[in-house]
Amino acid sequence: MPYLTPPEELGDLLGEQPRYRADQLRAWLYQTPVLDAAEMKNLPNHIRQRISTSLWPFKLELELKGDADSTRKWLLRCHDGAPIETVLMGYPKRTTLCVSSQAGCAMGCTFCATGQFGFVRHLEAGEIVSQVAYANASLRAYPIDNSPKQVTHVVFMGMGEPLANYKRVHESLRRLIEVMGMSARSITISTVGFVPGIYRLASSPWKVNLAVSLHSSDDESRSAIVPLNNRWDINSVIEASRHYFEVKGRRVSIEWVLIDGTNDSPSQARKLAAIASRMAAHVNVIALNPTPLSSDRPPPTRVVWNFVNTLRDEGITATVRDTRGRNIDAACGQLRVRTLNRTN
Repeated sequence: MPYLTPPEELGDLLGEQPRYRADQLRAWLYQTPVLDAAEMKNLPNHIRQRISTSLWPFKLELELKGDADSTRKWLLRCHDGAPIETVLMGYPKRTTLCVSSQAGCAMGCTFCATGQFGFVRHLEAGEIVSQVAYANASLRAYPIDNSPKQVTHVVFMGMGEPLANYKRVHESLRRLIEVMGMSARSITISTVGFVPGIYRLASSPWKVNLAVSLHSSDDESRSAIVPLNNRWDINSVIEASRHYFEVKGRRVSIEWVLIDGTNDSPSQARKLAAIASRMAAHVNVIALNPTPLSSDRPPPTRVVWNFVNTLRDEGITATVRDTRGRNIDAACGQLRVRTLNRTN
C-alpha cells in the first residue's frame, strides 16, 4: 500500500529499481493520481501489477451523488474493515473535500452520527492523504461540471477529532502541503475544542485555518451537547483559539450547528457574539443535518436567519453555510448508518 509509506521511502517498495522509478511513482501518487495503477504508463508493467491490488489503503464500498452530481459521498472500507466517509463538493470556483481523520470518534457529540458509533481507531497519515488523492483521481476520470478538476480545498471535518490524532494529522498536512503542493491557506482543521491540539497546531510550520465547533455559549449547555467541554471549558477553548490567531495571524472560525430549541435563541446568539469578539472570529452557522439515531432537528429557516442577523447586529461577521447532500446522507456517519440499516 504505497500511500502508507512515507513518500521519501517509496524506493523501498520497488526493490532493485533505479532511483527515478520512486520519483515516478511519487508523482503518480501525489501529483497526478489515477484510479488504477495500470494507468501509470511510464512504470514497468511488473511494478504496475505489483501495486495494482494495493494502490489504495481502502476499498470503495458505496458512492452516492446529489445536488446534480456536484456532491459525491464515499463510504470507504479500510484494509482492516474500519469504515470512513469522505465528501466531495464542487462549486464554480473551488472543489472542496471533507476528509476523515479517524474511523469513528470518541468525542460523543450528541447530534453527530459518527459519535453515536464510538471510536474505532486513528487513521494513518497515508489513509488521510489518500482520500485527497482518490478524489483527485476521481475528478480526472469523472469531473464535476463547472468546477475545478482537482481538489482546491481540504477540510478536516469528516469522521473523527483531528487534533486527537495530532501526530498523524501533522504528517498528513506535511504531505498535502510539501509533497502534493496544496496551499496551507486552503486547508482547514476543525476541532470540538481539543485544547492541547490547538496549541500544538499553533507551533506547526503551516498557517492552516482553524475552525472551532462551539455549538453553545455557556458551559452547562455545551457540556450536554459536547462532552469534551467537561474537560476543557469554553474559556479554555477561547484562550487557545486566541493564541492560535496571535501566532498564525489567521482568523479562527466558529462552527455553530443550529439545533431546534437547543441553541438557536437570540440570547445564545448574543452570548456567541461576545465570544466571537474575544476570539476575533468569524461565525459559520449551519442548520443541523439530522441523523437517524438522534431526535434533534434543524430550526425553521426564519429562526436560522434571525440567529444570523442577531450576530450581525452585534458586529460579528456571520455566514450561513451551504447545506449539501441531505438526500445522500452527507453528514458524517450517516452513510454508515444507511449501510447498517440495509444489512440488518
